[in-house]
Amino acid sequence: MNRLKHNWLICRAVAEVTYKEWSAYRTHSLVSVIVGPVYFMVQYFIWTAVYGGQTTLGGLDLQQMIRYFGATALIGYLIMDFADWNLSMLVRTGKFLTFHLRPVHHRSFALFQKLGHRSLGFVFEFLPCLLIFIFIFGIDMRPASLPWTLVSVLLAFLMNFYVNYTIGLTSFWLVQSGGIRSAFLLVSGIFSGALIPLDFFPHWLQVTQLFLPFQYIAYMPAMVFTGHYSLGGLELSLPEAVGMQAAAVLVMFGCNELVRRRAMKQFTAVGA
Repeated sequence: MNRLKHNWLICRAVAEVTYKEWSAYRTHSLVSVIVGPVYFMVQYFIWTAVYGGQTTLGGLDLQQMIRYFGATALIGYLIMDFADWNLSMLVRTGKFLTFHLRPVHHRSFALFQKLGHRSLGFVFEFLPCLLIFIFIFGIDMRPASLPWTLVSVLLAFLMNFYVNYTIGLTSFWLVQSGGIRSAFLLVSGIFSGALIPLDFFPHWLQVTQLFLPFQYIAYMPAMVFTGHYSLGGLELSLPEAVGMQAAAVLVMFGCNELVRRRAMKQFTAVGA
């Protein structure tokens, strides 16, 4: 029990230090306050033109579509992750050894590091953009169910972290995982639902997404926000959707742990 408490205090300190460290570069976060709304505005004009005189597309009317993209933009601020890049850098430079010898698991360190970083993002990115969406664009950004939306976003936060950390672990074999990272960002951008709702994909591709991690990162929390989840002919209530998302996160955690154990057997360094 004392060991768990000790590790918790260390991880909390990591989150606090990361928050303070990135506070020195908060102008970097403030740039997102401009980029996010501009990107959203582009999406608004594109989808307004796509709808034309049509009432609905993919089961969503124009206002629902706008709310969907508003939700994906805001969720993106909360779950953004750099664990893959950071882990790859540590392995490539040999600095991972210092973490390997510490009593705190590096994955836990990286998770709380992300928590501190996204706490800053919540203040300097999420909140300003939320106010812009509400008071400038006039969008109703009230979730259908706040409790289920919060749980779904938390699960998306964890899913994005475990997926990215797993990609970072490939550096133990490849040294440089930049190629895999670039490929993942491309595929994730398409199949996470951040660029286009997954309802617009062919039925067989929608069904495929049920077994891949991408939709659990953006599409599912955005649909939970809107209050209705459907994909590949499967329609779920909010508790069912969040339950499926939780199961997917557990599976991803298991895959991450398996890869991590194999990576640690692969790891060799002076003093390790």
